[in-house]
Amino acid sequence: MGGTRKDITFLVISALSLVASLSGLLPGLTFDPAWIAILLCGVPIILEAVIGLVTAFDIKADVLVSLALIASVCIGETFAAGEVAVIMQLGSLLEELTVARARAGIERLVHLTPQTARVLSDDGNKMIPADQVKVGDRIRVLPGETIPVDGVILTGQTSINQAVMTGESLPVDKAAGDEVSSGTVNQFGTFEMKATKVGSDSSIQRMIRLVQSADAGKAKIVGLADRWATWIVVIALSAAAITWLVTGQVIRAVTILVVFCPCALVLATPTAIMAAIGNATKHGFLVREGDALERLASVKRIAFDKTGTLTQGTPQVTAVRSLSSGWTEQGLYSLAAAAEQYSEHPLGKAVLADFRKNDKAILLPAEDFRMIPGHGVSARVKGYTVQAGNRKMLEETCPDSAAILADSETYLQKGCTIIYLIVNGKAAGYLALSDTLREESKDMIAATQSLGVTPVLLTGDNLSAAREVARGLGIREVRANCLPEDKMNIIDASQKNQEPICMIGDGVNDAPALKKADVGIAMGGVGSGIAVDAADIALVDDQVQEIPHLLALSKRMMVTIKSNLTFSIALNFLAIVLAITGLMGPITGALVHNAGSVLVILNSALLLNWR
Repeated sequence: MGGTRKDITFLVISALSLVASLSGLLPGLTFDPAWIAILLCGVPIILEAVIGLVTAFDIKADVLVSLALIASVCIGETFAAGEVAVIMQLGSLLEELTVARARAGIERLVHLTPQTARVLSDDGNKMIPADQVKVGDRIRVLPGETIPVDGVILTGQTSINQAVMTGESLPVDKAAGDEVSSGTVNQFGTFEMKATKVGSDSSIQRMIRLVQSADAGKAKIVGLADRWATWIVVIALSAAAITWLVTGQVIRAVTILVVFCPCALVLATPTAIMAAIGNATKHGFLVREGDALERLASVKRIAFDKTGTLTQGTPQVTAVRSLSSGWTEQGLYSLAAAAEQYSEHPLGKAVLADFRKNDKAILLPAEDFRMIPGHGVSARVKGYTVQAGNRKMLEETCPDSAAILADSETYLQKGCTIIYLIVNGKAAGYLALSDTLREESKDMIAATQSLGVTPVLLTGDNLSAAREVARGLGIREVRANCLPEDKMNIIDASQKNQEPICMIGDGVNDAPALKKADVGIAMGGVGSGIAVDAADIALVDDQVQEIPHLLALSKRMMVTIKSNLTFSIALNFLAIVLAITGLMGPITGALVHNAGSVLVILNSALLLNWR
């Protein structure tokens, strides 16, 4: 940031010195004020060009600029030299302001890595560094602790928050024989596990490597002026040399070099990008990568994470079913809310929150509340023993559970999560909960498709839930049960198939895909810091209905850039003809370039208030 401030300061001083040179405002000076612009803006350009040529024979636009500067100074045209230097430094500064900034995504992932593990042995248990755990070690994990390595549960029952791996907010019940991953969080019960993958083989370490490899593989867009710099330099030198030989007038040759300076060409892209970034900011986007909008304009597919992106990210009660003649659905709902009122489980909190939305609902008192890890909860409500839990609890408590399981199958196929209700040891009914769609998601998907971009659903959730969401939104391509590497591989396959793809997500598990995609967009409100750091663009207020505007803006930006380039090239050729015929001198040539650059900037500025 300090370097940028210095560049801006030098640019302002140089611009003022050119004004003084042109207007003669400082008659007492013994030198042309334009020399200030040459020293502050021109010398750095020349040094960078020389270093690039000497160290790597790298011919960029600054080589031609340096030739024009030196030639102008040699024939005494200091104002022309200073003006070219200022315009080129302005373009360089704009590009610097639009390039990627250093980010801390990988460092944040490292902080998620567990530091210690409680290893059991004949001598008891001891805490050791997690990276010293060996395959086969027996480890005890307490409630609230992060699992240190990958392994298999030996004893105990619990619920695991696997959001870091799957992106799904609901914990998953685990028991003996189930696998668990490092970086996930044990929420309720104590369990013992055997380590199966440790060190660099563990899930969280693989995630870090995925993010690193995805970042290293993302190519950056090269500026058009630099891409064609070699040819521009050759043509400029040839034209200048031939003109000098034919006319014998060095002034014409110098004018050609000045005219050939790609000032407007260099400004064409960064000014349009800066204006588009300003427009995007007004619509709630923070553009972290300067060339992200260029890449976004070419995407053919856009991959959406489900939870927290297309859906609300929190479960809600969508149905209450009573299968007992002794209970109405509202009465059963009251028992369930009372039994869950002290629960720390996300499902229990969702039941209570939804129940309280009804102003007429009265929360009944509950006694003898207890959590049953891996099963659910139990409490005494109005003299009844009420149990609310999963299928395991139902089957272990009620031998005749076939009817209620069959009745709930319809909701399971829709991707709902079921809480079965048992009253005094008998199956009474169930609650169906699901993550509900954002109201704006359907229209957003339709608008995205109208722009010629194909939506794809990538989720760590099960196939039934994924299909239900996709059906409601009109998304035809669905990939479910996706781990971080699965999402990244799908992104990679699309790129290899010459179909540039954008990824939109919010979770830690989306970070590798956000990095790998041609453009990564993170939900800045509900999203994790790691996802935001991995993305090129952050949607600050999570208003997904703005995504079609961003896609359309990126395409409009490219139209502006192409029109800027067309104008710049046409102006260059006209000026070259005038320079060859002697109708234009170095100062006039520089002024023409200045006017062209101003018109490019004004054309780009129209993007600020587009739509």
